[in-house]
Amino acid sequence: MVFILGFNFPESRLVKSALQSFYGIGPQHTQRLMAKLYIHDTARVGTLADKQVLDLTAELSNMTIENDLRRKLQENIRRLRDMGAYRGRRHAMQMPVRGQRTRTQTATAGKLNKVERFG
Repeated sequence: MVFILGFNFPESRLVKSALQSFYGIGPQHTQRLMAKLYIHDTARVGTLADKQVLDLTAELSNMTIENDLRRKLQENIRRLRDMGAYRGRRHAMQMPVRGQRTRTQTATAGKLNKVERFG
């Protein structure tokens, strides 16, 4: 098991999928981060040197990910609600925010937008 930023990863797991398991890190960020640290695309977590793991942890600690990113998202939604903006009112009513149709598909939009809006 390799310990990266508070999470244990099995040694057989790909570095790419391990990085993408963090909230807020997608394929593009993963690819840039791996290129910056000279890590091969098919590298496994167990094959990383200790220095690479430390560098990876240092880079991840500088990024806004996981709970910080979730908190920032909730604060942005709360700010829109408090300001009385159209988007904030749509969030408060649990309706589509970005102009989707509401005649037949509001239930789907409510399912897909599972951000806590009543904070």
